[in-house]
Amino acid sequence: MHSLISEGRLSTCFRDLRERNAKGLVIYLTAGDPSLEATGKLLEAIEKGGADVIELGIPFSDPLADGPVIQRASERALRGGATLRKVLDLLPRWREKLSTPIVLFTYFNPVLQYGLEAFARAASQAGADAALIVDLTPEEAAEYIAAMRGHGLDTVFLASPTSTDERIERVAAATTGFLYLVSRTGVTGERQSLSAAAQPLIQRARRFTKLPLAVGFGISTPEQVREIQQFADAAVVGSAVVHVIEERYPAGGAAAVRDFVGWLKGPTERVGLQPRRQ
Repeated sequence: MHSLISEGRLSTCFRDLRERNAKGLVIYLTAGDPSLEATGKLLEAIEKGGADVIELGIPFSDPLADGPVIQRASERALRGGATLRKVLDLLPRWREKLSTPIVLFTYFNPVLQYGLEAFARAASQAGADAALIVDLTPEEAAEYIAAMRGHGLDTVFLASPTSTDERIERVAAATTGFLYLVSRTGVTGERQSLSAAAQPLIQRARRFTKLPLAVGFGISTPEQVREIQQFADAAVVGSAVVHVIEERYPAGGAAAVRDFVGWLKGPTERVGLQPRRQ
């Protein structure tokens, strides 16, 4: 299945990281929080801070997998009029200033309403590289995967500590770009320490795929990022970044978010120190 898609920005990004013997940082933000106008500036700030991949969350009225921080962001974005259609309409303008791969992070309901083929076409034309649909299982995803493949887009799926080996294998077979591993059961949110379940899950997933492994849920400090990067190919930070947008953006603007991402990234491998290959 992986051979059906040519190498895009995501695969190139992880190949470049591997060649530099470096590990990735994936940063999530909610489109439309605090406004759609601000989202473009925040995307640039996150890339300048050193993100290797950006997950652009599409706000949804019933975000079951998300904790209170991202739920509040979704509520603010929805109140401001953010929709999947508006995000896809604005993404080409945002993409012009970015080289980082963009993964659309959403739920199946808005995608189904948009139309699977129409969504894949619009996402590709807008400059997205992949999508992660949180509540879509591989067993129900054949039509979605076909539409995405037809437009050169990667499909990222999730595995968790409760996933059986058979389940991980099935999820991996439906995935391109990278496999997203949920470090703990429950919803997203900042945690004081990493889950003990993360490392065994990474080791199990390695048996079923050669894809890069990115681990998220509960990662909020540079120390936690480094701990995950010892075992996985990338660490994913979401709620902590959204919290900074909520708390610091009104006073500090996009620079506050850029600095926070730079703090997570560490003193090396920052964007701007060397040209990033397309």
